Amino acid sequence: MRILHTSDWHIGRTFHGHSTLTAVTTVLSAIADLVRERHVDVVIAAGDVFDSATPSGDAFDLLQKALLGLREAGATVVLTSGNHDSPARLGFAAPFARLAGVVIATDPDGVGVPIPLEDEHGPVDFYAIPYLEPALLRHRWPDEQFRNQADAMRFAMGRVRASATERRRAGARSVAVAHTFAAGGEAASADSERPIVVGTVDVVPLSVFDGVDYVALGHIHGRATLAEGIRYSGAILHYSFGEAGKPRGGWLVDLDADGVASVEWVDVPVPRPLAVLTGELDALLGSAEFAPYEDHWVSAILTDTRRPLEAMRKLQTRFPWCANVEHRPAAVVDDGRTSYAERVQGKTDPEILEAFLAHVRGGDGPSPEEAELFAAVLTEQGAKAVTA
Repeated sequence: MRILHTSDWHIGRTFHGHSTLTAVTTVLSAIADLVRERHVDVVIAAGDVFDSATPSGDAFDLLQKALLGLREAGATVVLTSGNHDSPARLGFAAPFARLAGVVIATDPDGVGVPIPLEDEHGPVDFYAIPYLEPALLRHRWPDEQFRNQADAMRFAMGRVRASATERRRAGARSVAVAHTFAAGGEAASADSERPIVVGTVDVVPLSVFDGVDYVALGHIHGRATLAEGIRYSGAILHYSFGEAGKPRGGWLVDLDADGVASVEWVDVPVPRPLAVLTGELDALLGSAEFAPYEDHWVSAILTDTRRPLEAMRKLQTRFPWCANVEHRPAAVVDDGRTSYAERVQGKTDPEILEAFLAHVRGGDGPSPEEAELFAAVLTEQGAKAVTA
């Protein structure tokens, strides 16, 4: 059996105010082509299918077309809900979808119940674990302790392991699908992800996932191999500039009679790459060095001593898809004093303003025009204070 492990589709997400629906459509269409070309039997989406608990009609329409495309390409589809998804909305038609070869797992009561598929070597059981909110599990299983996500996953994988062990006697291999933060996941790659943990208290130990042949994880947006049979595929698009340059795609997992035979990374298209460009505004606007990024999403970090005026407008004349601008002067003067009171002690208002500009501009004080403006404002404020 050949499995394509993906996750974190985030249908409906925006990128700095721009819709990503067209880009997601492109990628999911490419995944359907990959299914057809590489003879994939099962496509996994390990949570965060939607980006919102209240997805738009356009997002539902996109998902429907994507699932039809995957089925027409010949794959069974297994989806689980993530922390971004509404289980009720994602899973409302799950019984009917299953009849059409699309398994949508959103109900905690289904944890540990195998989804049996077959290949030439016999049964392959899929155990789809939706995102488990500990507070919502306590009334279902009052005798269990659910303090955190780690407890929830221990409970879920305990049920999975019991079933998989029993069915292994009949020759069944097993694949678990979950949306969580496992130990060894790259926390920095989740900077665009709504957190489901606080610090590291809720990290799920890898030992929790023992007892199955392959574990397909979602939630972290960068691909990661935590153990040979435990992997994150990452998101299918770049959803923050912190993800720029990281591969997008999925794991192609081949099972033989004994379990996992091979795992191969496969790329998917990146409709519009991301670039973080650093330099002074004039260099970004004029240097040929930055020409390759003119059609990229751009985050510009400006190192000019003075904050350039209308920087975004100017940048978008060369980089139409510039979405973010930050001002980080290359040098900032440090006078060695730690107290604001010390820095302003004995100074007049004009001197305080001049010192402030020099501090944030690396020693470059106000221009004559700025000094004239300061004087006018201070005079006006002084007049108001006298008449108040």
